[in-house]
Amino acid sequence: MSEHTHELADASTVVWESLESWVREEVRRRIQGIIEDEVTGFLGRDVYQRRDVVDAPKGYRNGYGKPRRLTLSSGTITLRRPRVRNTDERFESRILPLFARRTKEVGDLIPELYLHGLAEGDFDLALRGLLGEDAPLSPSTVARLKATYQVDFEAWKRRPLTDEEVVYLWMDGVYVKAGLEKEKAALLVAVAALRDGRKVVIAVEVGYRESVESWAALLRDLQARGMNCPRLVVGDGNLGLWGALSQVYPDAGQQRCWNHRIVNVLDALPKKAQPEAKVLLTPIPYSETRKEAEEGRKGFETWCRDKGYVKASERLNHDWERMIAFYDFPKAHWKHLRTTNVIESPFASVRLRTTAAKRFKKVENATAVIWKTLMIAESRFRRLDAPELLVEVAEGVRFRDGIRIRNEPSWENAAD
Repeated sequence: MSEHTHELADASTVVWESLESWVREEVRRRIQGIIEDEVTGFLGRDVYQRRDVVDAPKGYRNGYGKPRRLTLSSGTITLRRPRVRNTDERFESRILPLFARRTKEVGDLIPELYLHGLAEGDFDLALRGLLGEDAPLSPSTVARLKATYQVDFEAWKRRPLTDEEVVYLWMDGVYVKAGLEKEKAALLVAVAALRDGRKVVIAVEVGYRESVESWAALLRDLQARGMNCPRLVVGDGNLGLWGALSQVYPDAGQQRCWNHRIVNVLDALPKKAQPEAKVLLTPIPYSETRKEAEEGRKGFETWCRDKGYVKASERLNHDWERMIAFYDFPKAHWKHLRTTNVIESPFASVRLRTTAAKRFKKVENATAVIWKTLMIAESRFRRLDAPELLVEVAEGVRFRDGIRIRNEPSWENAAD
């Protein structure tokens, strides 16, 4: 190998080994340059350029403040914030706010790491490995961040909902080990499908899963903040939700979760009979029509009668109309409406971290961190299939077995 080739190889090795620091330095130069341009725009002249116009903006540069560390998801950089004197208004950098120490992405990383098993005492080591040795993050920093989540959570709970047109609403009471179990309480959670197809978390509140009063209080709060009556509410059959809906949103359609129902039916059977029963039960909610679902139900009834499993048959039949309400909505939405998976899925990661909240002295703090995690999950929610059909559902168009009924008035007009 020639000497020149050796030199190129050595140079390549040096660049690769220092690539992270090189990238951070390039980012630092770019951001520092933008801040300098901001000052130039604010003062109306470059560095060392004299103010030679009478009506030019007042003010002058006066060096720099103390070096500031800013933590990005790619690492930590050090910036200098220019000082400006003798101005009528205060200079505020849009790219580097006065007290910013980390980007939003880094802040969002905290609850994700915490609820996936990272203890507070481990943050300093882990985050320095991820974000650089100069990352201004420590257990006390993490504690302060979590305190801000509580403030943000309280503001979120008071936000107006008049601009959020809810079409479908999934509601469930989720048990997490966050100090709630001492009082047998749960997190009452509501996720809404909006007219434009987006899914958003719309309520997170501590309450009692089977309590009509707890659910009614949550629904009244949503109503008071301007939430419209949903076209369909999906929930578990054991909730106090259904009694609460009749009080607050009596016109909302009601669909009970098939996952919960199948589990409840199987629980009424001996273990040896459960595999055969599951084969009969599982296809029912995937039937193409109401009639086909009814035939599946009758087939299971016959099987139960022949085997002597009366209790299981009664559990399947109970509140049957609420089990098949989804047939009155577009077929493209059925997979979203049969179950409360919309809520269960984002809570899977929370349940993996069920011991995390034992570090909290207050249930409210645990709830705020879990809410923050749900907000991160919400940013990854997929829109509903066929979102354009949500407009029709919102406007009261009728469907039968998932197919639009032609030449028939909408619900509102039919009511008139």
